[in-house]
Amino acid sequence: MNRRTFLATSGALAATPSLAPRLLAASAPAATPKAPPAPAAPKLSPRFGDGRDWWFDRRFGMFAHWGLYAIDGWHEQDQWRRRIPRADYVKLAQRWNPVKFNPDAWLDAAEGAGMKYICLTTKHHDGFCLFESKHTRYHSVNTPYGKDVVRQLADACHRRAFPLCLYYSIADWHHPNYPNQGRHHELPPQAGDDPSLPKYLEFLKAQVRELCTNYGEIHGFWWDMNVDKHVDRSINATIRQLQPKAVINDRGFDEGDFGTPERDFTKEGALSPSFEKRTEACQSIGMESWGWRNDEDYYADRHIFRSIARYLARDANYLLNVGPKPDGTLPAEALGFLRRTGAWYHRVKEALDGARPCSHLTANRDVLLTRRGNSLYVILQAEPKGDAVKLKPLAQLPRRATLLNTGAPLPCSLDPVPSEHGDQGRYLRLTKLPVNEQANTVLVAKLEFDQLPEVLGPAKESGASIR
Repeated sequence: MNRRTFLATSGALAATPSLAPRLLAASAPAATPKAPPAPAAPKLSPRFGDGRDWWFDRRFGMFAHWGLYAIDGWHEQDQWRRRIPRADYVKLAQRWNPVKFNPDAWLDAAEGAGMKYICLTTKHHDGFCLFESKHTRYHSVNTPYGKDVVRQLADACHRRAFPLCLYYSIADWHHPNYPNQGRHHELPPQAGDDPSLPKYLEFLKAQVRELCTNYGEIHGFWWDMNVDKHVDRSINATIRQLQPKAVINDRGFDEGDFGTPERDFTKEGALSPSFEKRTEACQSIGMESWGWRNDEDYYADRHIFRSIARYLARDANYLLNVGPKPDGTLPAEALGFLRRTGAWYHRVKEALDGARPCSHLTANRDVLLTRRGNSLYVILQAEPKGDAVKLKPLAQLPRRATLLNTGAPLPCSLDPVPSEHGDQGRYLRLTKLPVNEQANTVLVAKLEFDQLPEVLGPAKESGASIR
């Protein structure tokens, strides 16, 4: 048999039976049944049409969980999970002194990884605030450190035009008015407290106003843990009035602007080609904790790279979390992880950053496809089963194929294979993938065509920038 393999020489149009007449390198018999139609094109997230649209042009960001819990280095929910009495836990504030905190070092590490915004925990469930507040003394200025952490990070972000988003926990294990009832992520009722949701919401609204007025322009507000599921649309309305560029997640007091799947959890249990609403996934590099843990178990590089690719390739944002140490530095393990992430991401980012989802062009659910202009990108988001990938029903060779991870030409073929004997089809196949040599990463191939089907619509390119 004559094998017709391809090493970046042939040019042709990619097509599918559901979009255009099937173009095969060799004609199949007229009576041959057609391949099953590919899924419908994924829906793209609608833009806001205002200052919040920065979010669509900066898809990859850093999450930083930091607070008193870093001192003992066990878990960010230390007080709750280890049943530490409040009177004992609050003593950690007397030891809060992160003298090596340098926000520019954090941003350097984020930018090196390819990240374009940052989200900081201003107040986690323990109630300790990393900002100076007139409404509580339980904050970083009232400690041996004596400084406003949010102020320092905000100033650095403004100097570098690096969007800053602020996390704020609704559940509060310190404030006497928060109605702790022993529900999930709550303490049992505490002696001496005056549980009152209305009074607590007065405190919360006052702090929201401080965060939205004292730190210049912010670009997002990330709520967490509305245990009571209380609805109050006026709170997000205040944020939008004070900070019109701020995107707001869906864990607060109304549906917000976007959904927040966590640690790759999906309700449907399977990979969907698109999302019903705007989405920003979040994942931590540590398997046990989001905050600093001195005996942490870390995810494999490939696990995180696959997670990033699965969301960015489907028109979603992604926050990758690190937990700073009690002295304010990022742990060596996190810095190494971010460097390796950057080394991978910067090589493949053209497939993820500003490219349009096109996974409907193939029935292969082990890969994701994106498009930029007349280039298709093949993202091996699942663990490869072998060194070849079939892209049925795509049936044309690109004029050039490149493995972005290495920059090397990638062999392609339209030769018939035994497994496709049913319809005698000849479908595009990527071959000789270095799956063993590149075992701890996510492979991404770039396929350049002379023209792609116009039915796809124009490719979406990244454009707007923060001003």
